[in-house]
Amino acid sequence: MMIEIPVTDIQGKQVDTLQIEEQTLGGEVRHALLKQAYVRYHANRRQGSAATKNRSRVAYSTHKMYRQKGTGNARRGAAGTNLMRGGGMAFAKQPKSWRQRMPRKMRRLANRNALLAKAVDQELKVVDQLALDTPSTRQFAAILNNLSIDRSCLIALGSTVGPEAKSARNLDAVTIRRVDQLNAFDMLNHRYVLVDKASLAKWLAGDDNGDGPEAD
Repeated sequence: MMIEIPVTDIQGKQVDTLQIEEQTLGGEVRHALLKQAYVRYHANRRQGSAATKNRSRVAYSTHKMYRQKGTGNARRGAAGTNLMRGGGMAFAKQPKSWRQRMPRKMRRLANRNALLAKAVDQELKVVDQLALDTPSTRQFAAILNNLSIDRSCLIALGSTVGPEAKSARNLDAVTIRRVDQLNAFDMLNHRYVLVDKASLAKWLAGDDNGDGPEAD
């Protein structure tokens, strides 16, 4: 089954239609796969460097503070116990890796399936050409307004150093990615995805793998 995606110019006027075979994007929206991919990307962004000291790591003497009975105080052992200020933590955090693995075929399918989900919800905006002569935040904001993009938007560009990227990077709720770095996490984290027709066709043809920055 073919799905038709309208292609507009930067003024918001439809000039063409892009037909995509649903099977190349997974055939149907696979919610379980998308959740697994989203959780994986989120987990792989964690540093896992949180660490606190347990009783063996704090710099305190293990000598008993005072005798057990006769002082009228609570019964205390070493000063490094977790009950004392500055003592070791009872359940100390240790550095660990949160990374999750996912087969390459599943990653690629999840990325394409996320694009299908955006297309089904009419949140995929495709323009015939997205090019500016000089950087202009005001002009790029007008383009988003013409395309009825009023929420968060992921903009896929061929390069992140051109005038288009410089124009969009100062806008609120806008994230810029290279087309070859499109991934399910970023697409699902934004309401809209904006891409030009040529870049999208190249990505769908497989020239850009779509593994994203978290590829193993």
